[in-house]
This record gives sequence, structure tokens and C-alpha cells, in this order.
Amino acid sequence: MGASGSKARGLWPFASAAGGGNPEAAGAEQALVRPRGRAVPPFVFTRRGSMFYDEDGDLAHEFYEETIVTKNGQKRAKLRRVHKNLIPQGIVKLDPPRIHVDFPVILYEV
Repeated sequence: MGASGSKARGLWPFASAAGGGNPEAAGAEQALVRPRGRAVPPFVFTRRGSMFYDEDGDLAHEFYEETIVTKNGQKRAKLRRVHKNLIPQGIVKLDPPRIHVDFPVILYEV
């Protein structure tokens, strides 16, 4: 599907050296990890916003304007989607942090 995580770039930041089993498989897993000085947290605190601001400062996913169309002598109102003069929302802080998409965890509820 999408290449939104770190696996798309060939590194796996959540790998751990403490894993049982075959040492050759552990070495192959560790080959994908870049050596870092600090641990990577499994949480995501911000995301890119999916909404836009228009010229008036209104915030929404989509904007429409009403246009009057005359067809066969009858006036009819149509909605036309606005694509110009929209400003992206930018970075949005997540109130409760989310678990990163590439973090290998199984969520279980009884």
C-alpha cells in the first residue's frame, strides 16, 4: 500500500537486539537498522493536516461556491468546487499520541 513508514527507505527503527531464535536471522534484521545514538519512541505526536483555509479564514476539507446557470431560459443554481487561493492547514498536534505505523505491536482486548 503506501510508503508512509521507515520500511520504504530500508531501515527499521524499532528493531531490537534482544530477540531469541536464530542469530543469523537477527543479524539480517539488524542489517536494516542504522546505528543511532538515541532510542526512537514508538509514538507519533504530530501529523500533516488534511484541511485548508480559504480567503476568509474558514477551515474545511473542501470549498464550494454557488454559481447561477441559465439553461433553456431557466435559472438554476449549481455548486462549483473551489481549487484556487486555498492554504494548507499545516502541522497538527495530536492530543493523545498515536502508535507509529511501523511499530511492531499487537493490540489485544479481552
